[in-house]
Amino acid sequence: MLSVVTIVLPVFALILIGYVCRRTNRLGPHAASELNRFVVWLALPALLFSVTANSSWERLWQPGFLLAFGGSALVVFVLALLWRIRKGATADAQLDALGAAYANTGYVGIPLCIIVFGENGLEPALIASLVVVCGIFALALVGVEVALQGEKALGPALRKVSLALAKNPLVVAPLLGALWAWGGVPLPKPAADLLNILGAATTPCALVSLGLFLAHKQQESTPGVLPLVAMKLIVQPLLAWYVAFEWLELPTLWAHSAVLLAALPTGTGPYMLAEYYQRSGARVSRVVLFSTLGSLLTLSLCLIALGY
Repeated sequence: MLSVVTIVLPVFALILIGYVCRRTNRLGPHAASELNRFVVWLALPALLFSVTANSSWERLWQPGFLLAFGGSALVVFVLALLWRIRKGATADAQLDALGAAYANTGYVGIPLCIIVFGENGLEPALIASLVVVCGIFALALVGVEVALQGEKALGPALRKVSLALAKNPLVVAPLLGALWAWGGVPLPKPAADLLNILGAATTPCALVSLGLFLAHKQQESTPGVLPLVAMKLIVQPLLAWYVAFEWLELPTLWAHSAVLLAALPTGTGPYMLAEYYQRSGARVSRVVLFSTLGSLLTLSLCLIALGY
């Protein structure tokens, strides 16, 4: 158990540092937003570009991993949507379903995979990030648009999603990196050094930013949070485990990373989407908070079950 604590403690310690800095006003109310911008627009894209530029299509194309991780997320999304849609407010149901399925691959998954698997853990974390952003997040975005504008707006909604993804640096950076790798030209050393410096800032800045976000208080009543958290922390990793180990028998790295990434807490994406559409973000923000706290236990149990 001590070895497991050693693995997860640095991750949650950095989140706690951000939380304490905000609650003690060492960092101001806009710190989470500004640090998040740095991560999203500079540090994480640099890391994603560097990984894909130095990788190959054969290593990144992992259909079994995609099925285990992406399939488990999709099933949880549908289950949560069916459960929440019974209560009306279809747009809010889409946001809640996203909260149950949206793994925090960028802020927690990448640092955790590097700690557990070393540099080899970057590739599954990268693929999982693309699945979350280009798949689950895009699906919820279309659902919210259709719910708010009516079924006839499906075409414009799809165009809006495509445009949003085309502008997303977390999508563009790995795609550009893949194109660079396809060209077969090594990165110039100054460019590689710059990307490494920026990329190295991803882990501490992302985790501190998450802690700053979690320190913000929400006053609204939020029933129905715990079932969404249970779907994220329990149902999703169990589904990923079944597909990775029992059904497909994936190689060790990809099977272990599929389960660990599926067990991640909810990322801040659902809350940002709620803010963008001016919907109540109280429930999804609490899902982020409670799943992050609960994942300290569930991730530890996953690591023990996987033999770490």
